[in-house]
Amino acid sequence: MKLPNSEKAFVDITKLLREVRINSMDGIKNLGVVALLADKPEVGLKRGDVGTVVEVFENNEHHPDGCLVEFVDETGKVRALLDVTQLSEIVQLNMKFRAA
Repeated sequence: MKLPNSEKAFVDITKLLREVRINSMDGIKNLGVVALLADKPEVGLKRGDVGTVVEVFENNEHHPDGCLVEFVDETGKVRALLDVTQLSEIVQLNMKFRAA
């Protein structure tokens, strides 16, 4: 049995996961923390940047399923407000915070 090239297999699995996740905004909630999975140079964002979901949209005649994600700098100033309609562009982060 010949195993596929590991790099090609990783790309294939990543593509499959994106196709599965692209269908809805399931699991994305208001005030959820997400990370970008792709660079967005048009708004000055890079893969790995972390943002907060400020609005989740249901599919309607004016807008597809999606969400608005706010990205801020270390001082709290808004860097970008990104309209995400492809779930494959973000990943939800499950972060737990503790009081100091």
